[in-house]
Amino acid sequence: MYEKDLAHVRELASQVAEVAALPVQQETIGLWKALNDLHPVRPMVQIDGVPWHELNVNDELTLRTEDPFLRGVENMFRRILYQWNHFRVDMVVDPVIAMPKVIRMDGFGIHIDERTEAIDPGNDVISHEFHDQVQTDEDIDKIHAPTVELDVEMTKMVEERSHEIFDGIMPFRMQGWLPEAQQWVALAAEPGTRDLVAGMYPDGAGNIAFGAWDLLVYWRGSENVLFDLGSRPEFMHRLMTRVTETHLDMLDQLEEKGLIGHHQSKIRSTGAYTDQLPAEGFDADHVRPKDVWTSAMAQILTAVSPAMFKEFEVDYTSRWCERFGLVYFGCCEALDRKIEYVRMVPNVRKVSITQLADVERAAAQIGRDFVFSRKPNPAFIAGDSWHPDVVEADLKDTLDRTKAHGCPVELIFKGVSTVRGKPERLWEWADIAMRLATA
Repeated sequence: MYEKDLAHVRELASQVAEVAALPVQQETIGLWKALNDLHPVRPMVQIDGVPWHELNVNDELTLRTEDPFLRGVENMFRRILYQWNHFRVDMVVDPVIAMPKVIRMDGFGIHIDERTEAIDPGNDVISHEFHDQVQTDEDIDKIHAPTVELDVEMTKMVEERSHEIFDGIMPFRMQGWLPEAQQWVALAAEPGTRDLVAGMYPDGAGNIAFGAWDLLVYWRGSENVLFDLGSRPEFMHRLMTRVTETHLDMLDQLEEKGLIGHHQSKIRSTGAYTDQLPAEGFDADHVRPKDVWTSAMAQILTAVSPAMFKEFEVDYTSRWCERFGLVYFGCCEALDRKIEYVRMVPNVRKVSITQLADVERAAAQIGRDFVFSRKPNPAFIAGDSWHPDVVEADLKDTLDRTKAHGCPVELIFKGVSTVRGKPERLWEWADIAMRLATA
């Protein structure tokens, strides 16, 4: 059975290698570099975070292997080929596959306590009710930096299995920890190691990014976090100081032990290709934070004033971001009234502008200084009925307003929780976006 599974995965690897060898890959990389270096040729388009369980057409996503590791790799390959065939937009299929080093951590001392509800068991998007685990100074004292270690045996296993899959077909390299570099690994890892692989905190929260406020929401719940910002600001400052210091300690360990990856293809679902990284003096065996991108976000702080955003986010996240080469700032929060404070964060290159933000206000403040990373509204694709004209009008409005202010712009369609069982909606969205971006 294993030999049969291996042969099947190698056949898929051959198909991926053929796509990766196409000249268009290098052309698209060049376009991403131009955008990220603030000399764009045209707007760029990417699609990520889609409801894969609704997209299976003609069994293109049906897995046929049994071995847990090979099944995870098969899943990765099938998604690459499916996206390339149906909604590639400005996707790049790299000629070198990055396989993960397995990194173990023992957590931050606080663990998520939650209740979940799922309407659709096949969908990763579910409801969470988080129970408050950090209510006192004594609870803050429980927070500590995780101990970071390379699992040598598991990493050796991944490398040996990778040779079986890729030798004679396409090159691979063992990759350290990077934002979004190994999201598939949770599917590919051996049973019981889901939370112990590159790209995942033990609590299942995030990657090598500064998302401290997301972590606090997981530990405490959003209402408790927001109430305490108003009623116990000094307590929240002590909490953020502790969380920031533990993150920086974790980063120090990753750097000292040579566990940071390099040459990202993505950062926060967008193309990460740039001629500005890695930094001068780069050594692949001892990668420094300044050789790579990071991301930072404070989604819950959409609900606070710009001044409070500066006080509770910028002053802390800056300590993280100053260590890195380039920064993607923001996720799902509205930042259009806070750009002046985002400018205070070191090394920012891309700023997330969600459907909650005013496009005109954001474009006027961003100008040519950052990449305007627009997150189009996924609700347009999730309704009872499908209106391509509404999608086109919304995208055209973004492109017209950003062009008027000279903004380098990308359209990043993500957070799509459902297409109502109609994958062709996603394909048509991709066609509309690319037609407008290349016009």
